[in-house]
Amino acid sequence: MKKTFYFIGLGICTLLTNCTQSQTSNKLIKEYDGLQVVASYKDFPVQYTNAQWKERLTPGQFFILRERGTERPFSGKYDHFYQKGTYYSAASLQPVFSSKTKFNSGTGWPSFYAPINNNAVKLVLDNSDGMQRWEVVDSKTGSHLGHLFDDGPKPTGERFCLDTDALIFVPDGGKAPTSSK
Repeated sequence: MKKTFYFIGLGICTLLTNCTQSQTSNKLIKEYDGLQVVASYKDFPVQYTNAQWKERLTPGQFFILRERGTERPFSGKYDHFYQKGTYYSAASLQPVFSSKTKFNSGTGWPSFYAPINNNAVKLVLDNSDGMQRWEVVDSKTGSHLGHLFDDGPKPTGERFCLDTDALIFVPDGGKAPTSSK
């Protein structure tokens, strides 16, 4: 009986979030074009304690970036946001995505078909919540940005489904952020 309720709950959760794997993907067993796949969250050059992260980040940023949380669909300020500029990781303050690759996926989260460059993010295999998918993390800190799916538009066919609180937007011509808060 408990298993039945678990699977029903999991199915409802999957339907409600829509930021889940769309189809079984054989890309999960292939390496993504030039994106590095890592096996451990310890393989990153920038390391802080939880206390240090909490000093650097807002509570919402900490929940997403360090606790691998997610925001409710359609609640983030960058979901239907189309200004030209660059999206930075709120953890490392490095550029991770450009507005040039942003598109409206209809999922309720900001979506991109490619990172700003292949060194900006790394992938970690995520087997949580009863599914297998790629977690997208900041390449310097290993902080959670979102997930990668294979149902995006051309030219890549990929959808980097990200959380707004993991990102800081800087309009074209603006200065890079110097603080996450």
